Amino acid sequence: MSAPGPVTVLAHWQPREGALGEVLAMLAELRPTSLAEPGCLGYEVYHGPGAPASLLLLERYRDMEALAAHRESGHYRTLVTERILPLLAQRRVELLQARAAA
Repeated sequence: MSAPGPVTVLAHWQPREGALGEVLAMLAELRPTSLAEPGCLGYEVYHGPGAPASLLLLERYRDMEALAAHRESGHYRTLVTERILPLLAQRRVELLQARAAA
């Protein structure tokens, strides 16, 4: 995806059993720092109430460069890479960009 324009990230996370509360606490810390990034257009966290618990992160960035800056930020590396990822049983990430109608 090298087209210019906004990028939407759909991150599907399933925390390991017993880790949901800890993951949600770290997301509460991550969300405002992510929203403060100049290229972040939106960052929402949705919780599926079923068992096993699931989370959906819906993130929007100005462009691919803004997304790359987010992933290289200190708060992302500390909270997501080092602390949250080890607590996940499953993780799937989709990147989406709008296409002009033909």
